[in-house]
Amino acid sequence: MRILQVSLVLLLSCAGAPRALHTAPPGVEKHVEGLDFTKAGDEAVEVLRGYLRLDTINPPGNETIGAEYLKAELAKDGIESQVHEFAPGRGSLIARLKASKPSGEKPLCLLSHIDTVPAETELWPKEQGPLSGALVDGMIWGRGALDMKGMGTLELQVFRWLSRKNVPLHRDVILLAVADEEVGEGGMKLVTGPLWDELQCSHVINEGGMGIRGLFTENQTAFAISVGEKGILWLRVTAEGEAGHGSTPTDNRAPMRLVAAMEKLAARQAKPRIQPAMYELMRRVGEKNGGFTGFVMQHPSLVDTFAMKKLLGKPTTRAGVTDTCQITGFEGKGSAPNVIPSQTAAIMDCRLLPGTTPKAMQEELEALVKDLPGIKFEVLQAFEAAVSETDDAFFDALARHAVEGRDDAVAGPVISPGYTDSILARAKGARAYGFVPFDITPEELATFHGRDERVSVKNVHRGLEILYRAVVDVAAVP
Repeated sequence: MRILQVSLVLLLSCAGAPRALHTAPPGVEKHVEGLDFTKAGDEAVEVLRGYLRLDTINPPGNETIGAEYLKAELAKDGIESQVHEFAPGRGSLIARLKASKPSGEKPLCLLSHIDTVPAETELWPKEQGPLSGALVDGMIWGRGALDMKGMGTLELQVFRWLSRKNVPLHRDVILLAVADEEVGEGGMKLVTGPLWDELQCSHVINEGGMGIRGLFTENQTAFAISVGEKGILWLRVTAEGEAGHGSTPTDNRAPMRLVAAMEKLAARQAKPRIQPAMYELMRRVGEKNGGFTGFVMQHPSLVDTFAMKKLLGKPTTRAGVTDTCQITGFEGKGSAPNVIPSQTAAIMDCRLLPGTTPKAMQEELEALVKDLPGIKFEVLQAFEAAVSETDDAFFDALARHAVEGRDDAVAGPVISPGYTDSILARAKGARAYGFVPFDITPEELATFHGRDERVSVKNVHRGLEILYRAVVDVAAVP
């Protein structure tokens, strides 16, 4: 017991103190007064239902119909917007509210994507299909309700209410709804390419994190705000060998070589590394909860010692502390069951923590199969992780309003295992934060890219207020 106490003292001596948080400038609260959030939320629900009925499933996308829908909504308030297509029918919307008293600060940009992933309609309830926009028992159904037409609707409503209330701004606020996030990022590449000189966003809010009940502690919601995203390395791992008849197995056949390679790659042992963002989120959770577990969570060295096994035990947190590589599909040249092809391949998706380069991961994987003949690696796409600062007024505004008035919630930063359009904005120097201000259950989270995607009316109402207040804090003139 004495040895443990001494060890704790030594470990705690390395723990850093929490930084001072940015607070809202005095005087901005007046821009919230008089806004009927019930009425604004009801309007948002109807806008979202109409948005969900539009088929912008990617492929093929057809996002221009979504961009034109948002443009028509803005036009009801006399707000001008433009639709830019990177290909026919693949449109992105841009609208701007100009600062009335410019401070010199670059624009705050509200980013969402219009496209959605495909859905297996036959697996959804008949009256609550992926393009229904149905409202049943307080839930709004449809592909994109969470990913991410729901957030796009909140951003549209924040934008139009800033205009309706004639909120004086010290920086421009820009609304961006882009095409093709789910496949090729064509819309965001246009935005951060030829159009970036017109935008110059210094801050971006986008998808990436949200409130999840029971993420760390039962009956508590952890609002995870993504401040960075893992990098990616997408590979085609090809095995070559002698073609032949299926009745004559030999060791030099391509399929068997590929199987051997996959076994070696699957056996790879990833070394865990907790990122500063996760330490900070856990510190906030621990500070909120107290007790021995809360005490451990507040100190990185104790987390490494006592909590690592638990972090590695859950897929969601394991992905946050390791470089992951998974086989996502297979390709082959075989034409019949009895024909062994000369070449076959597997597709791998590696997600890389900050500090791991795609080149380093490729070299690690190649070393694992160096003793196997006929194995080649082809890079399909690769880029390194990117992380934004957490010592930021907008980050603090999002975190503050997410938990305002709640004893059962905590907010903090995370590194997202997946990547979004934010990674292209960060490459341009913008601070990008991924946060959809919804409070959902793990079951609702599972509907992302799955069946029965839906969001509650309550989340739309509360999410709108959270986002509006945060934007006012950092963009309105006191």
